[in-house]
Amino acid sequence: MRYLIATCCTLALASCSTIYRSPDVVAGVSDGANVRVVSVTGETVVQANQSPYSPKTLPAIFSLTAGSGAGRVPRGAGALPKAPSTQEGQPGNLTLRIPPAADPGPYKIGVGDVVVLATPTSSNSLEQLSGLLAAQNSRQGYTVQDDGSVNIPNVGRVRIAMMTVDEAEAELFQRLVENQIDPTFSLEVSEFNSRRVSIGGAVGKPTVVPITLTPLYLDEALSAAGGVGVEDMDYASVRIYRDGKLYQIPLNDLYSNAGLQRTRLIEGDSIFVDTDYKLDRAETYFGQQIALANTRMAGRERALNELAVEIRLRRSDLGEARENFDQRLALGAVDQDFVYLFGEVLKQSRYVLPFERQASLADALFDEGAGIAKETGDVSEVYVLRASNDPREFGAVTAWHLDARNAANIVLATQFQLRPNDIVFIAENPVTKWSRTIKQITPSLLTTPLVLAAD
Repeated sequence: MRYLIATCCTLALASCSTIYRSPDVVAGVSDGANVRVVSVTGETVVQANQSPYSPKTLPAIFSLTAGSGAGRVPRGAGALPKAPSTQEGQPGNLTLRIPPAADPGPYKIGVGDVVVLATPTSSNSLEQLSGLLAAQNSRQGYTVQDDGSVNIPNVGRVRIAMMTVDEAEAELFQRLVENQIDPTFSLEVSEFNSRRVSIGGAVGKPTVVPITLTPLYLDEALSAAGGVGVEDMDYASVRIYRDGKLYQIPLNDLYSNAGLQRTRLIEGDSIFVDTDYKLDRAETYFGQQIALANTRMAGRERALNELAVEIRLRRSDLGEARENFDQRLALGAVDQDFVYLFGEVLKQSRYVLPFERQASLADALFDEGAGIAKETGDVSEVYVLRASNDPREFGAVTAWHLDARNAANIVLATQFQLRPNDIVFIAENPVTKWSRTIKQITPSLLTTPLVLAAD
């Protein structure tokens, strides 16, 4: 009996010394700490978040960029001379000045014209001859001479210049009758050489166009000269010199107005298709423009290459500075704010508060490697322990209690902001506490009798 009592006492003492004691949050004053437990609700979250805190900021190098060169003016090719003008005296809008309407009346034979006399018989001295043959035969008879007369064999000289064909026939008829010659004949002009219009300038073939029995119009005269050869009609015009006056019809107006094309020309008119636009000068000008553009582009390309090199160097400097910061951070040489995870968490550790933003309780609980241990943790006993910063409340601790049995309360965890040195504590569930206690007592019950027996 005496040995039995001694054994029981020994077992009781051994068991008392090895009973498992788990951490817990106890409200009130204990061991010099004044603990106040506050349930986490929507209202208390606002109260907890009022605790002042400014997150750590990253160094300025993390806000800098290598830039794109904005604000920096590339040197380029520098100031370049202005290109010369394409033309000298380049006109503005060409003025339309139409010559007055002309009606010179019927054609009048003039000096140099060649006439043909036709008779019904070839035996007569007035047999049908062309003016060209007459000219070849010592130019007798049918070419109007300088004095305005023609020389007809057996008749003599007959003045027909400045007469119409009808008037000339009447004059010749009278002379033939006077010389007792059969007056049966006809008169016609075979070559018109006395009245002409000259055409020059930007035409296919500068020429002289005769005025015949039918009126001569501007479009017909231009066609007879091979047409207009102008590169740009905006600067071209048809100029008509008449009786000491200059008239002008811009080509754009000429081709858009049929009435202008039917401008009647008269003896002595001089037509000149004028243009201030010279193709060779235009080609030179545009060649200069292209050369200037290429020079500017080459200068800008050089400037962009220089800028790209500067950006690469700047980016390299920033990268090196950031790598140095990362190394200092890894070595613990950078001041950081921490929150500590304790109790029934997957891994008891410290959670680094991020730079430049607030972190929530949910951030710490759901961080990689953290979280509540599902088998041992008590989701109804989630605490954030925060010491008071007021020196007058030394030892005062507020335990913000979150009951996560209702999963909807996790929303409150996303709104609850953490502060440096907060302790996130997860208590054990009752089963885990009992299991760990039994696990410690059982070895003591086995080893203590053996020790006593050995003694």
